[in-house]
Amino acid sequence: MGETLSQPQYPSQQPYPPQQLSWQGEPPLWAPYYGASFPVAVKRFFKKYATFTGRASRSEYWWWTLVSVGISIILNIIISAGTTTSTSSFSSTPQYGPGAMFGLILLVIFGLATIVPSLALSVRRLHDSNKSGWMLLLGLIPFVGGIILIVFMVLGPDPAGQRFDQPSSD
Repeated sequence: MGETLSQPQYPSQQPYPPQQLSWQGEPPLWAPYYGASFPVAVKRFFKKYATFTGRASRSEYWWWTLVSVGISIILNIIISAGTTTSTSSFSSTPQYGPGAMFGLILLVIFGLATIVPSLALSVRRLHDSNKSGWMLLLGLIPFVGGIILIVFMVLGPDPAGQRFDQPSSD
């Protein structure tokens, strides 16, 4: 009863092995940043643009998801504001004005610019919970695939996920 534990009981409180705790402040890019702030998470997202190895913390993943969803909502509002529908009884085809076309072009550019790093971040997040990055293909299963992936992205860190780390000298 009076015994104290030398290490925290939960892996989320001790995410790094003792030999990797030599850095001060922000961890190196090869390591996940547990408790990353909003600007740091976005910065790390772009710095690790096509890095499919290593791990990403929940905060890194969910901060970027918030940014991505927010930008997508704003661009979809721009597209909707510039779209009118025909009142003809034969067709209700939307008519895209200049504002909608501008928003649509921005949405396509944003999507193309962020698809690779978003996939890489998702793979790294799966690695943090000790899952293979190939589990991302579950998203191709209609209806349940996306739900399964959301559950995986919410899972906490698993110390066995350190097998995906590749420490470097950055």
